Amino acid sequence: MASFHAGLVCLLVLGFCMVQPNLATVYTVGDTAGWSLGVDYGTWTSGKTFGIGDKLAFNYAGGHTVDEVGANDYKACATGNSITSDSSGSTTITLKTPGTHYFICSSMGHCDGGMKLSVTVAAGGPSTTPSSGGGSSTTPTSPATDTPSATGTTPATTTPTTKLPAGSSNSGSSIFPNFYMAVLAILVGSLALAVGYY
Repeated sequence: MASFHAGLVCLLVLGFCMVQPNLATVYTVGDTAGWSLGVDYGTWTSGKTFGIGDKLAFNYAGGHTVDEVGANDYKACATGNSITSDSSGSTTITLKTPGTHYFICSSMGHCDGGMKLSVTVAAGGPSTTPSSGGGSSTTPTSPATDTPSATGTTPATTTPTTKLPAGSSNSGSSIFPNFYMAVLAILVGSLALAVGYY
């Protein structure tokens, strides 16, 4: 009877340890260029698949904002009806609903100058494709090249994104600790059986 209880405890602990976190992708908007004038965000979004739970990290200098707006305000670069607005210099937006989300900078002339981003979020869980592959979620506004486009904006370079458990900000996180916790659970259960605690 005691070995049955020990085995049951080990299986329960092992089961809890093997539950994988809901992985989300944290996208740094504009990559190394950040949220600034002179970046082609249409090119930046090409090849990225956004899912529910993914995060957009906007990094920007003073004088800029991140405003989430509706489709009409996005097209008109209007800021009067912003859904959310932030000017802290570091804004992280969690994509919680499917559909297209629109972001602009509300500083005078910045949206008209190209500081606008639209991302289409697929229904279902977080994105499962890396940022360097997959289908396009928006139509690029200019070809991806290393030279400025005809509009004078420079396409952002793509850097790797990090898969994180939803709600986490630790870029070094990994699912490997789950493996080690499972091994530890098996060892503790085996040791408990060997010394007769159960």
